[in-house]
Amino acid sequence: MKYHYTDLENCHAATGLVVVVDVIRAFTNAAVVFSRGAKEIHPVGTVDEALDFKRQNPDVLVCGEVGGIPPAGFDFGNSPTHTHGLDLDGRIIVQRTSAGTQGIVRSTQADRIVAASFMVAGATVKYIQRLQPDEVSFVVTGFTYDGGEEDQACAEYMEALLRGGLSDVKPFLDRVRNSHEGRLLRESAMPHAPVSDLEYCISANKFTFAMPVTRENRHFIMRATDPTHADSGLT
Repeated sequence: MKYHYTDLENCHAATGLVVVVDVIRAFTNAAVVFSRGAKEIHPVGTVDEALDFKRQNPDVLVCGEVGGIPPAGFDFGNSPTHTHGLDLDGRIIVQRTSAGTQGIVRSTQADRIVAASFMVAGATVKYIQRLQPDEVSFVVTGFTYDGGEEDQACAEYMEALLRGGLSDVKPFLDRVRNSHEGRLLRESAMPHAPVSDLEYCISANKFTFAMPVTRENRHFIMRATDPTHADSGLT
């Protein structure tokens, strides 16, 4: 495999299997959403898209943030701490975030897309190994937002595993703690971003599912998937 790194400004050109990484906090939160029983997540790019989807489908729940804060009309935000307390069994979730979901909707040349964070890093690697793509492109979404070290660390950890290298995750998690976004979480006194969110973000390999994204009827759909069963890719 060949490995490439890109960001939100350039991911429109990423090809092959594209791994969109957002550790703090979008795809950590997405992993928790699935752990709470959600059926699927629809990533979108804008608040209006999210709310329009809810108006047309009143049973869905909308989550995410703008500037870290849940917009008016959203059912919950981007905090895995808060999400962990929800019953989402069988629910369809629409997610809009400033970095993670942007990486999905902007990766227009991808053959396949999978969303990733440390919580599902090991399962994501198994998913990639199952597919054996020629190219893997990591979208380090945080680079566009005055940081990105936490996403870079997660991507490099997955690459190391794919290459059959080191398995010690601690140095990579230390980079998350010491990242710009990690420090902001530690110092935050805001109810929408409790310091406990950081512990979720550094919970490596917590879940055994991967989070591939397909495109169906012009909508992106993310599902929790057994990594040994590869999907058919984007349609």
